[in-house]
Amino acid sequence: MIKFQYNKTSLQNLEKQLKVRVRALPTIKNKESALRMEVKHSKEEVRKLEVYLEEQIKDYDTMAALWNEFDPTLISVKDVDLDVKKIAGVRVPILKDITFDIHPFSLFNSPKWYTDGIFLLQELAETGITREFSIMKMELLEHARKKTTQKVNLFEKVQIPGYQDAILKIKRFMEDEENLSKSSQKIMRSHLEQQQTEEEEV
Repeated sequence: MIKFQYNKTSLQNLEKQLKVRVRALPTIKNKESALRMEVKHSKEEVRKLEVYLEEQIKDYDTMAALWNEFDPTLISVKDVDLDVKKIAGVRVPILKDITFDIHPFSLFNSPKWYTDGIFLLQELAETGITREFSIMKMELLEHARKKTTQKVNLFEKVQIPGYQDAILKIKRFMEDEENLSKSSQKIMRSHLEQQQTEEEEV
């Protein structure tokens, strides 16, 4: 609900507020469509990573019998290198690099496929972590998109029409007041003229 008073100051203030919103609306709409596109790309990215991860897990399953012999403590995630990037004005985390800790093992006493096993686990972890970051990025962009859409709707459907309506009401009121003032002056003038005429006749 827009609060206003029936005077010139209030009218000027409302006109200023309206101008700000009308000027800002195209920019906010552009941001919303940019965010919508980015969310679409992110969803596609997440979907591709999920398909790839499923394929990797299937490969992993083909070696299921061998995994009983494998020592999973041989490999662990040491560090995840992050960066922050602005996408359509939203700060999102970007995965730069993943560092793994590969513990030494004897090539002579371990099965030949151990090296492949470590490589496969490393790939699985990389895809899984990349997917998590893509989901996080998608959620942040989606949240920003929703907020921007709300702002567009607020400006377009509530505030701009509200200010326009309030401005119209004040203008009509001021016009009516002016007309009333003019007509009352007219009445007063004719009364005075009539009084003068009567006095002259006496």
